[in-house]
Amino acid sequence: MAVIEVQHALVKHKLGLLRQAGLPVYEFRRLTNELAGILLTQACADMPMEDVFVDGWQGEPIAVSRLQQADPTIVPILRAGIGMLDGCLQVLPTATVSVVGLYRDESTLEPVAYFDKVIDYVDQRTAIIIDPMLATGGTLLATIELLKGKGCTDIKGLFLVASPEGVAKLTEAHPDVDCWVAGIDERLNDKGYILPGLGDAGDKIFGTI
Repeated sequence: MAVIEVQHALVKHKLGLLRQAGLPVYEFRRLTNELAGILLTQACADMPMEDVFVDGWQGEPIAVSRLQQADPTIVPILRAGIGMLDGCLQVLPTATVSVVGLYRDESTLEPVAYFDKVIDYVDQRTAIIIDPMLATGGTLLATIELLKGKGCTDIKGLFLVASPEGVAKLTEAHPDVDCWVAGIDERLNDKGYILPGLGDAGDKIFGTI
């Protein structure tokens, strides 16, 4: 399945806190980053490992496990995806960051691209897209197509909440892309917002409400 709803108790608890009306900006930011870090550990659970020898504290070589491949590149979708970046970098501090700028046209609900700063060697890395919301799926699909167009073949995604409509669109268009979400909500409203959702996550993260 392309979309995995994480059932971890801490994920459900923190998502419930995020849904509260009147949550201060600093609390929304903190919880968003905490959830991002937990989701990232889930997404990286099956990354290939290798055994290497290092000098142990006692002065003798010991075998330890390390990631076999190069660190992933984290791909926040501007602007709201930036709100999850610190949490991801707490877990993978050596990851590179590739930024994609897309916004949803409020009349057509279609994605509009305006910025692209993806690492040159993305074809050699796992790319992990981060964005608080998987709503209509338009911006996610556009980002996936951009990354695939640059040769990336290993793409994952992290989202706080998703709509059934967005999940269905992703599963049909890109069944090879696995995504981890804290919650799959009920539906989209006529404006393309997730219900019950979180409201406008970008506004809540940046304090522009």
